Amino acid sequence: MAHHKSAKKRIRQTVRRTEVNGARVSRIRTFVKKVELAIASGDAAAAKSALSAAEPQMMKGVQAGVLHKNTASRKVSRLAARVKDMKPLG
Repeated sequence: MAHHKSAKKRIRQTVRRTEVNGARVSRIRTFVKKVELAIASGDAAAAKSALSAAEPQMMKGVQAGVLHKNTASRKVSRLAARVKDMKPLG
């Protein structure tokens, strides 16, 4: 257990950052899941709009340090390719 004032503060900060980062990652996963569901349902318009909402969230995750830049870019690229290959309804 921590005995120094600074070590106790560090523990408090770590707990807080862990909560914030967990929420941020969960939010990113939710946005990606919306894209996945739109692709699965075959709705190209919904998939495109979901992707345009998910991409900025992933890049914010990169800026916050919860995702690596190349990881986010790879995921966005793969989702975009899948959305692009969809046939429009009608």
